[in-house]
Amino acid sequence: MRSESKQRRLGWITTRRAVVAALGVAVAALGTVAAASASAAATPAAATPATGHGLSISKQYFGSTVEPYTGKETPTYRYTLTNDRGMSVDLLSFGGITQEINVPGRGGRTADVVLGFKTLKDYVTFDSPPVTANGGPYFGETIGRYGNRIAKGTFKLNGTTYTLPVNNGVNSLHGGLVGFGNHVWSQVAVIHTGSEVGVTLQLVSPNGDSGGAAGSPGCPTGCTGYPAALTVDVTYTLNNAGQYRIHYQAHNDSSTLSTVVNLTNHSYFNLAGQNSTAGSAYGQYVQINANRYSPTDATQIPLPLANGVKVAGTPFDFRAPHTIGSRIDDVSAPDNVPATFDSLTDGESQLTIAQGYDHNWILNAQTARTTGPDGLNLAARAWDLASGRELTVWTDQPGVQFYSGNFLTGTLIGITGNTYRQGAGYTFETQHFPDSPNEPAFPSTVLAPNHTFNSTTIFAFSSNGF
Repeated sequence: MRSESKQRRLGWITTRRAVVAALGVAVAALGTVAAASASAAATPAAATPATGHGLSISKQYFGSTVEPYTGKETPTYRYTLTNDRGMSVDLLSFGGITQEINVPGRGGRTADVVLGFKTLKDYVTFDSPPVTANGGPYFGETIGRYGNRIAKGTFKLNGTTYTLPVNNGVNSLHGGLVGFGNHVWSQVAVIHTGSEVGVTLQLVSPNGDSGGAAGSPGCPTGCTGYPAALTVDVTYTLNNAGQYRIHYQAHNDSSTLSTVVNLTNHSYFNLAGQNSTAGSAYGQYVQINANRYSPTDATQIPLPLANGVKVAGTPFDFRAPHTIGSRIDDVSAPDNVPATFDSLTDGESQLTIAQGYDHNWILNAQTARTTGPDGLNLAARAWDLASGRELTVWTDQPGVQFYSGNFLTGTLIGITGNTYRQGAGYTFETQHFPDSPNEPAFPSTVLAPNHTFNSTTIFAFSSNGF
């Protein structure tokens, strides 16, 4: 590996040769990883697409299920987006779920690089079942109304204390027992232009969403749910540059009540393919554009540190690329958590608390060198050296939750009949910080009455090899 001082001089302008050099493999350099323009950053020069060719979108019935808002059996659909590079995305109206992302690799071999289930029944039963024991894996879901954790399922807003179902230890996770991933979204637009194909899905979340009567699951004394009605439109598009773009728009329909909003996508990536050998994701390289991360207490709620702690000298330092598995079990390494917080962490290391990586990285301020498609900031990159596949994540959000799939235990059967266990995949959940409604020093997630939240994340894939 290069020395730390050299890594810092390289910063985010790390070449693919630097990634491969970590394995001691000599290959020709293929240009910079971080580019100064959107087209250079997301589309390899040797694979510039012919705009407008090969783009298609199709729609198939995917079964029916009971919609929680109405209690009625409701049809669901699968949309398949395809570009001229042999890449395709399967998207479900149930949960706004990204079911498959098929990406060519070295030699033209295509693989589905996200974890998922085969049938609607599997998603309804296993993806985020309305149970209090940790909720499920959330494969591919559009997460809301609040992605990540809210401490003890409670927060104050509008002069009121709001309560949510507790479904993750003592906290509320990913919207509670019935989040956005449990609903059937409505199609409001189909996109098919010379530059992209896609669909806009809509969900109208009522005032009091995720509420519950006293004694209902996760609500022993009753839950108020989230304040204000919210109309959410999410647009998913694919272009010939290999960019899977997700644009979130949420309008607070109330004229008097503020609410909190934190939307994200919960796809688990494995660039070797979702049905690759057990533990294969641990051998993939990750780089995160963050000098700091948010350590948590023993219940995985971020400590009250507005700027987190430095990643330098810890297993959380992904400023230069290294494999996920290389330091994931190094619980004796420093994690830079001040000793004054020992009572909140029970004196345990951050890797022990989360059983691996499951933390918010505070993204570095955007620069010209980290600006990419749609003017977004560079969040993270991942590489699978064997297949030559590469993923770049661009966002306008201040944080990204990097989760290494620690709670996959081999009990779930994937889309092609294989089991998912630790090392099967990892997430890049672009987001505001966990528990922001209870931590005024964090970037605010409050959406005022009659205001609209907009955010974009792009998952850009390339496969030129290394």
